[in-house]
Amino acid sequence: MFRNKEYSSWVVTVLSYAFITIGILLAALALEVFLIPNKIIDGGITGISIILSFLTKINLSIFIVVINIPFLLLGFKHSGKNFLIQASFSMILFSLLLEVFKNVDVVTHDVLLATVFGGILLGIGVGFVIRYGACLDGVETIAILINKKTSFSVGQVILLVNLVIYMVAGLIFGWDRALYSIMTYFITYKIIDIVSEGLDQAKAALIITNHGDEIATSIYKKLGRTVTFIEGEGLISGKKVVLYAVITRLEVRELKKIVEADDVSAFMTITDVAEIVGQHIKDKESLNINR
Repeated sequence: MFRNKEYSSWVVTVLSYAFITIGILLAALALEVFLIPNKIIDGGITGISIILSFLTKINLSIFIVVINIPFLLLGFKHSGKNFLIQASFSMILFSLLLEVFKNVDVVTHDVLLATVFGGILLGIGVGFVIRYGACLDGVETIAILINKKTSFSVGQVILLVNLVIYMVAGLIFGWDRALYSIMTYFITYKIIDIVSEGLDQAKAALIITNHGDEIATSIYKKLGRTVTFIEGEGLISGKKVVLYAVITRLEVRELKKIVEADDVSAFMTITDVAEIVGQHIKDKESLNINR
């Protein structure tokens, strides 16, 4: 049994590094064949490195490694050895691939095409890296530390840092390139969310109803989802049943139909779910839906 566990762990580790490598390859390709030749920059340490490389004529890969070293040490102090290993692997490989792809022909000199497709490719690449536990940019480490000591969220810190970087880029490359870079940033981070969280992003539904059993049964039969029953009481309406269910965004429309058909007076809210830990879809044979 222990050997099987060790083998399984080894396979997971190898697959993780394989996907991280694919992500790094895509990110480096996006920068060298779409973005950098058109003077469109990424945010964070990569953006700073691109600006410094342009001003000093020193290789971009050198700045990527050197500037990230303090952030790697900070990450090691707060996140441990595994973070240091994965982040070091990612950043070194990223630097090497940037050098390799320098000699690849530029795909397009149309700035809009470069912005859109470079942003998509970069987002897919970085999304893979994040999804499998590594990172390419030390700014995230600083953002997490600032978040712990201030009221600023991680996203707000990263956005503020990047806005400063894009303002500097505007002074150096021109304001049109700064605006294209901001567009790339938003495209990239939307794609990162999709890749790192999955296309079928989860939604949480809270349904307040007088017909809990009927709605729960319909949800289970039509969507294959179980629900959690919570007892509630309205200020005016008195005792109520509150149902909690986790679904994908593709199932939202069907859930609305179920609720409206079973209880037109039901009240429902739907919110985004950042992450799911554990199994939320059960086999029919393992459940007894009668309460």
